[in-house]
Amino acid sequence: MSAPSALIHALSCAIARPSAPSFFAPIYHHHSILSFPLRSTTTTTPPPLRSRFLASMASKDVAAAAAAAVSVVVDDSGMDAVQRRLMFEDECILVDEQDRVVGHESKYNCHLMEKLKQKNLLHRAFSVFLFNSKYELLLQQRSETKVTFPLVWTNTCCSHPLYRESELIDENYLGVRNAAQRKLLDELGIPAEDLPVDQFIPLGRMLYKAPSDGKWGEHELDYLLFIVRDVNVHPNPDEVADIKYVNRDQLKELLRKADAGEDGIKLSPWFRLVVDNFLPKWWDHVEKGTLEEAADMKTIHKLT
Repeated sequence: MSAPSALIHALSCAIARPSAPSFFAPIYHHHSILSFPLRSTTTTTPPPLRSRFLASMASKDVAAAAAAAVSVVVDDSGMDAVQRRLMFEDECILVDEQDRVVGHESKYNCHLMEKLKQKNLLHRAFSVFLFNSKYELLLQQRSETKVTFPLVWTNTCCSHPLYRESELIDENYLGVRNAAQRKLLDELGIPAEDLPVDQFIPLGRMLYKAPSDGKWGEHELDYLLFIVRDVNVHPNPDEVADIKYVNRDQLKELLRKADAGEDGIKLSPWFRLVVDNFLPKWWDHVEKGTLEEAADMKTIHKLT
């Protein structure tokens, strides 16, 4: 739909259907006339309220409201087909702040800021940190088509266990480990046999909230999984724009560029929280081969 057609459609919907979708709410809120029924079109003299509405349609505030409504429609219609499918098909696991399962909800609603504010939806997530035998950390740059945080650099893999039997298993965090194995194949093309689930070491959990833009964001209880393996990587372009291994000094340089705004480098908020709060000491354990000693799965760290 062209922009003029979309604008006409938005305004016609606002007039004809007072129960239009919520993205037309700014028009209703600003012009209370729409809460009154319109009189018969056979009336020779337009009723005063309708006249005022028709005159006001040319005003800047109505045009701005209509444009905003259209922009929301355009944002959704422009969503990448793969990401759209995942947004509506994937069911995330809803939890409370003690990580107890309380239900499930679509990935779409779990990342819509409106829903996060209204219902305080909190879902379970995981972040994988994969190191090679040289103790370099594999990073990925998220695809341009990602709905949240496109083109930002982050840890190896970040996603969600889904509301399915194999990924709801609490014992030994097997559900989260199964989900990590699934997504590393999906995003980076690493076969499951190269990543045995018992090799993922859960080191901790953190709870955080982070907006991506005005519409999307994150509110997650995130499991932090570490693994040391040499693997062959074949990135899925629908998920990943770029990858690279970094040592400690190279990561420091990446952080410096992100802080300085150089080269357009941006980091995901969850990755930055891990870097600032946990990663240096956990990297020590990676190099010493003592990761299990660093694990603390009893604490849920509330970070901002």
